Amino acid sequence: MTPVIEIAGHRIGSGYPAYVIAEMSANHNQDFSQAVRIIRAAKEAGADAVKLQTYTADTLTIDSDQPYFRVSGTLWDGRTLYDLYGEAFTPWEWQSKLKQVANDLGMDLFSTPFDDTAVDFLEAMGVPAYKIASFENVDIGLIRRVARTGKPVIMSTGMATLAEIDEAVTAIREAGGSQLALLKCTSAYPALPQDMNLRTIPHLSEAFGVPVGLSDHTLDVAVPVAAVTLGASIIEKHFTLSRAEPGPDSAFSLEPHEFRQMVDAVRVAEQAMGRVYYGVSEQEASSRVFRRSLFVVRDMQAGEAFTLENVRSIRPGYGLHTRHLDEVLGRRAASDIMRGTPLRWELVR
Repeated sequence: MTPVIEIAGHRIGSGYPAYVIAEMSANHNQDFSQAVRIIRAAKEAGADAVKLQTYTADTLTIDSDQPYFRVSGTLWDGRTLYDLYGEAFTPWEWQSKLKQVANDLGMDLFSTPFDDTAVDFLEAMGVPAYKIASFENVDIGLIRRVARTGKPVIMSTGMATLAEIDEAVTAIREAGGSQLALLKCTSAYPALPQDMNLRTIPHLSEAFGVPVGLSDHTLDVAVPVAAVTLGASIIEKHFTLSRAEPGPDSAFSLEPHEFRQMVDAVRVAEQAMGRVYYGVSEQEASSRVFRRSLFVVRDMQAGEAFTLENVRSIRPGYGLHTRHLDEVLGRRAASDIMRGTPLRWELVR
């Protein structure tokens, strides 16, 4: 069994329900009341936790118009990184208030820090865990700083090679991080189901000996269900009140009813996986009678031979097991037998 981590009393790992995280990201559109509505809607939709991102444009990049700093090949083509992050960031003064809202609803709230000042801020805020984003899984200094907090760390593996993941995991462990989970992630926005490569999930778990989950940027609720059947212990999805509202991340976020469908489907899948089991289940017991067995299908007189014309394997299952047909054929009826009688050994001589 893979190790288990614990976030605010939630045990996460094999044998426990998947821990479902609603990623708010930039979907608040710089409106605090909308951020609160997102948290409340996420609770109603079945999320266990809400995740924020803690950065400013200045902690992530620099204000530059050089080509290096212009986005291409994504939803945000043509914009500068500084401009994009200035629109998308979650104001820091909101974050402790949002944590209180989530906690009052019985939800966890934590964040992705993007530099040391964000870690310091989140430590003062008392978050129960940290997320390392897929783009930051190569920032070894940041990873070490997060690990030194001693809090559980969830790290996305998007774009990372196996060697890069190993380097990051080693950095976390050497810095004292003892609770780690990895998320399979495809860093495309939105991602296509055929690019998810979910079979990586059990391989990651075996390779690093940690719980593994999925950070999913598809718009398909089936992908998380498939991930859970492959052993995913965490599901993270971007969450918005409505994709019709413009915003940097709305195009690859689930709406509340979709998120609810996803959570419900994940919970059904978890129940259906069950255990390795053969035989008759409690619910199947009443159906056992409808299996086939040997019946007399023509009226027979005492002493008459059993043949394929007067004995058949049919439903229901009150007669001898069908394996005994060859033993019965050629033997004789011990008494008169009415058509439709289950064949029993006392009727055979």
